[in-house]
Amino acid sequence: MKKVAIGVDIGGTFTKYGIVDKAGTALAEGTMDTTEYPEIEGFITALGERLDLLLKAIPEDVEVVGAGVGAPNGNYYKGTIEFAPNLRWKGVVPFCELFTKITGFKTVLTNDANAAAIGEMIFGGGQNMRDFVVITLGTGLGSGIVVNGELVNGHDGFAGELGHTTVDYNGRVCGCGRKGCLETYASATGIKRTVFELMAIMVEDSALRRIPFDDLTSKDISDAAQKGDPIAIEAFERTGRYLGYKLADTVAHLSPECIFLMGGLAQAGELILEPTRRYFEEHLLQVYKNKIKILPSGMEDMNAAIAGAAALAWKDFAK
Repeated sequence: MKKVAIGVDIGGTFTKYGIVDKAGTALAEGTMDTTEYPEIEGFITALGERLDLLLKAIPEDVEVVGAGVGAPNGNYYKGTIEFAPNLRWKGVVPFCELFTKITGFKTVLTNDANAAAIGEMIFGGGQNMRDFVVITLGTGLGSGIVVNGELVNGHDGFAGELGHTTVDYNGRVCGCGRKGCLETYASATGIKRTVFELMAIMVEDSALRRIPFDDLTSKDISDAAQKGDPIAIEAFERTGRYLGYKLADTVAHLSPECIFLMGGLAQAGELILEPTRRYFEEHLLQVYKNKIKILPSGMEDMNAAIAGAAALAWKDFAK
């Protein structure tokens, strides 16, 4: 019987899940809408049903060693999701306790970006690195930090909240309740807000003007920029500026070998990488200049967050 682990990546918009073997190969994967479930019990029940279907679709007999979950504001030590600004479930959610109760699977949980960092370390571009940072650019901005080959959790399990460092104390209101957090500028949601601000101050024609805010995606903005849309191009320029500034600060704290970008917004490739690198180098201390790489995830076709979450289960539950 083949042993497998479940990997779950909970995002503010979508949740990705998969069945992963010990080599990191996803035997089956799926996606569901996170926002459809106002109650956590309903979400877990629906997720459990989808996982059962995946397991039944695998042609060989499998044994599940456990489930690993990456979630915003996930606390590895307590198995809880705590005050996640981009999720509908407020307060402290005892996720692992509920998941095990409803599905029967042993469960371990961490921050979603930490799960992605573990995936990058084991299966991606960080395999031969001891010090690197993973930035996830999705609905919000997450960060996973690896120092001397070990994931940094902090004393309370919440280390690595770069998305909630401040770029403008009088800036945009964040879902966390504060103003000017980095993720309100550098994320899929943040670049949408930038586009609509630009449309109010720029007179140039843009295909983006014909898309309602709720329907606009970072891919729409990327596609428009590829076609030379001036508002889309300026939106990426401004997003890269904020991200580059803060990554330069991150280097001053950590001096990593590399910073990996992943997530929906990172799929824009050089549209986001080029301005980010430019502003990053401009604001680095001299001692760090031209030393630190900013690269797209090395996971390629593999889902880093799912693989990383599953790796947690292998580490904690495999005999």
